[in-house]
Amino acid sequence: MSYHRPVVRGRAARWVVAGTLTAVSDGLFATVQSLINGSPVSRLWQGVASVLLGKSALDGGSRTVLIGLAMHVTVAFFWSGVFLLLVERSAWLRGVLASRGGVFKVAAVYGPGIWLVMSLIVIPLLAHRPPKITPRWWVQFFGHVVFVGLPIVGSITPRGNPRSPSPAG
Repeated sequence: MSYHRPVVRGRAARWVVAGTLTAVSDGLFATVQSLINGSPVSRLWQGVASVLLGKSALDGGSRTVLIGLAMHVTVAFFWSGVFLLLVERSAWLRGVLASRGGVFKVAAVYGPGIWLVMSLIVIPLLAHRPPKITPRWWVQFFGHVVFVGLPIVGSITPRGNPRSPSPAG
């Protein structure tokens, strides 16, 4: 018996799948990293919330944990939507995706690219603090290939003929 992955055809469905898979996989990756580093998981998500709410979010209890989780999911859906638009508008990108190993090639650039934009531009601008390039930063950089890039690129990439624009949905 063989298993065939379901084909997600519509634009909205692929966006929802990509955003959900990315939020879950990256969230689990960040959670495991937090535990490995001896930090409570609640502190991780409060830290995310602190980007918008300030340092007081670190003492905000479950409310700021939920805000941090909501921010994380929102960012996953945002970057999934950006990639969907890029695929729909770029024949060149669709050609790369259709090439041998194309999904991995694109994920290896897109995932770390997201990390670079978020860690070097977005978070420092919102949190009013410079980025810190540490060993943990590099773990996140490379982890974004697997836990961010692949879920987004793999879910958004059109099946069948990736060179043609995505079907509407």
